[in-house]
Amino acid sequence: MPESGSSRLPTRVELGVWRSFLRAHARITRVLEAELIAEQRLSLAAYDVLVQLAETPSMRMRMTELADAVLLSRSGVTRLVDRLERAGLVGRERADGDGRGIVAVLTPLGAERLRSASATHLAGVAEHFGESFGPGELEAFGRTCDRLAADDVFP
Repeated sequence: MPESGSSRLPTRVELGVWRSFLRAHARITRVLEAELIAEQRLSLAAYDVLVQLAETPSMRMRMTELADAVLLSRSGVTRLVDRLERAGLVGRERADGDGRGIVAVLTPLGAERLRSASATHLAGVAEHFGESFGPGELEAFGRTCDRLAADDVFP
C-alpha cells in the first residue's frame, strides 16, 4: 500500500471502477431506503441503529460506539436516537460504572419493529444486490470488500 500522501494518482481504470462503485452504492442505498420508508416508515439509518443494538448480547451500546458502528457523526446519532426514543423504539440509560456515559437500549417495541422492517430490507438486499451477481462473483466481491474494510489496510 502506498504511504498516505503519496503522489500516485489513480489510473483511468481505477478511477472508473471507483466511480462505478460509488454509483452502485448510492443507487442500492436509495432503493433500499425508499422501500423501508414506503413499507415500514423507517429510514435506512434508523434501521441500521436498531440492527446494531439488536446484534449486541445486551441489546445496548454506548452512544460513541453506536456512532462508529453506523458511520454517523455523534451529533447525527444523538438526533436519530432522540427520534427513535420518542417513537418508543430505543431508550437511554446511564452506562454502568460511568456517570457520564450514555447507552442506547433497544426496547421491546424496537425489537418488534426491527423484525417487521427486516422482512422488507432483507428482501430488498436479495433483489437489488444479491441477484446482480453471477456464480462466484459474490464471494470474490465479498473478499475484496473485506480486504478494503480491514483495519490494517488504512491505519
